Amino acid sequence: MFRATTSVGRGNLRCCGESVLIGAMPWDFWLIFLILATVIPWRGRVRLQHLLLRPAFSTKEKLVLYGTTIAFQWMLLGVVAWRALARGLSQSELGLRRGFDVSIILWSVTGALAVSAFQWFNLRRIGRMTGAVPDWMRKLGERLLPQTPLESAPYAALAVTAGVCEEFVYRGFVMAVLARAGMAMWAVLACSSLLFGLAHAYQGRSGIIGTTLMGLVFGISRIATVSLAPAVIWHACVDLVAGVAGPRFLSGSPDRL
Repeated sequence: MFRATTSVGRGNLRCCGESVLIGAMPWDFWLIFLILATVIPWRGRVRLQHLLLRPAFSTKEKLVLYGTTIAFQWMLLGVVAWRALARGLSQSELGLRRGFDVSIILWSVTGALAVSAFQWFNLRRIGRMTGAVPDWMRKLGERLLPQTPLESAPYAALAVTAGVCEEFVYRGFVMAVLARAGMAMWAVLACSSLLFGLAHAYQGRSGIIGTTLMGLVFGISRIATVSLAPAVIWHACVDLVAGVAGPRFLSGSPDRL
């Protein structure tokens, strides 16, 4: 049995143990963490390498990519949720109990505007740059981001899926498990963010760093609001803005932007 040394209180993650009881984690949690740390990054890099080797990427292939990624993420969420509930993690610990009160709405809306603006201007900045990294980002954008109206709706579904599924896994499950194991909250935040960054290893070193920092922001909102809702909305907004700003700013030469 996975024994907790935390006090959940009103549903927030508060560590009370003086030692880290990682050894108390059950085998299935260890397996999930192993998959998040190794299989997910490896899978992303292999898939991207195959995409970049193609001289062109058709709409049909892109829709298949979106569909399979959506299916995989929901499958991962289902497995993680199944094992979390089977091991007794509560809705409060997972950040699912608190509803949409005024403060949650304010956090969600304010944060969504902030991260959306940051994403927009950051992609515009990259689009005006020259060099190996911006050129690689342009090539990546052509393969992954929607270029036609037909691709936009499935991409939007993927963006929402990523917001829900990835936030549940990294800010819900991972943070809850590490907090129960008695890890200090700063370490919980750091570990969950690093795993999130590794999941985006296909974006290269800068992508790992950027998504790790973004994970820290999402994790802080999870702790401060005792809810996954703001992080889910912020995450989805970041990806949705990428689907609009990416094709706009990462297409063509920098001189045209």
